[in-house]
Amino acid sequence: MPSLKDLKTRINSVKSTQKITSAMKMVAAAKLRRAQDSAERGRPYADRMQQIINSLAAKADPSSAPQLLVGNGRDKTHLLVVVSADRGLCGGFNGAITRQTRTEVARLRDEGKTVKLLMVGRKSADALRRELGDSYIQSLEGIQGTSVAFSDAASIGDKVRDGFEAGEFDVCTVIFNKFKSAISQEVTLKKLIPAEVDESAPSDDQGVSYEYEPDEEELLAAVLPRNISTQIYSALLESSAAELAARMTAMDNATRNAGDLIDRLTLVYNRTRQATITKELIEIISGAEAV
Repeated sequence: MPSLKDLKTRINSVKSTQKITSAMKMVAAAKLRRAQDSAERGRPYADRMQQIINSLAAKADPSSAPQLLVGNGRDKTHLLVVVSADRGLCGGFNGAITRQTRTEVARLRDEGKTVKLLMVGRKSADALRRELGDSYIQSLEGIQGTSVAFSDAASIGDKVRDGFEAGEFDVCTVIFNKFKSAISQEVTLKKLIPAEVDESAPSDDQGVSYEYEPDEEELLAAVLPRNISTQIYSALLESSAAELAARMTAMDNATRNAGDLIDRLTLVYNRTRQATITKELIEIISGAEAV
């Protein structure tokens, strides 16, 4: 049985940990509101942009349409843009992304595809760097945070477009955690190149053909790169909000668990102290009777 000093030291240690987790919970909760608003405000724009691109891809002629829209006709090399966090202590947030990436890599390799990874965030990059070896391309840190800038998304989009135009890969997909609620995040895969045509998605085109001004080539040359940056920016916003929500929930659970542990240790401490006092009294009484 541990001594009273050991129990007291343990209780004080858990109390210190509880103060830290409680502070982290409050910080995450304060930042979550702004991150959630940013993610929700960005969804209509990203969804509408994706709807337009999907409609253009469904009607485009693969022989003459831009490759960013319809692809290059090959499906051999896949690039996965994996969005995780730079820090831990956020429950299963990073673990879910890492597991989904492993599953997707295994699926593509089983189909005979070559897989490359562009990691945004340190945690999943550290977990996957060893096992994936030559599939690993680059890790970008310092992008995820409370304030995600569009310039960061545009920089990632430039890397993706440059790699596609150089023939380094044929298909690009982004993997990220989509914010659902303060206690729920959903791992999402979104194809960036070529544009993914969802037949079940509602369409408001009603058979209307597009008229381009000034001309189709010039307009698509501006819209298609913008769409990739927009979708990446939306993924970063969603991931940032999901990370803060996961951290707030994890730290709340940790604070509650620390409180329960303190209560149990305090009970053991009091019982041990009482047993010590009782033993000393018995020894005194026994000694007095012996005299």
